[in-house]
Amino acid sequence: VQLQASGGGLVQPGDSLRLSCTASGRTINNWSMAWFRQAPGKEREFVVGHGWSGRITYHTDSMKGRFTVSRDNAKNTGYLQMNSLKPEDTAVYYCAIDTKRDRPLDNWNYYDYWGQGTLVTVSS
Repeated sequence: VQLQASGGGLVQPGDSLRLSCTASGRTINNWSMAWFRQAPGKEREFVVGHGWSGRITYHTDSMKGRFTVSRDNAKNTGYLQMNSLKPEDTAVYYCAIDTKRDRPLDNWNYYDYWGQGTLVTVSS
């Protein structure tokens, strides 16, 4: 399985972006997908997980209020819609797939496949 993340860019505070993560090689419909991010000089951080059963888990209430995760099974693609972006959202965003069911969504150690990352920069 290969994951291709895209959609990052330079935006101003308050703007929106939609990140995409397209899988190739196998269908990912029955697997969990998550988004992580890593800001410069910081550790990798869980953003949101979209479980294979449809369960969605956000890392913080702030993310829950501004970010929306979705999937298009027909396109084998997951999306992260980010609204009201803040400078502290600046990071490289990674999508990841967990092929085992019912594991915690927020633990990056459980994910088997990773996208290459897409850079989101929020700055005025």
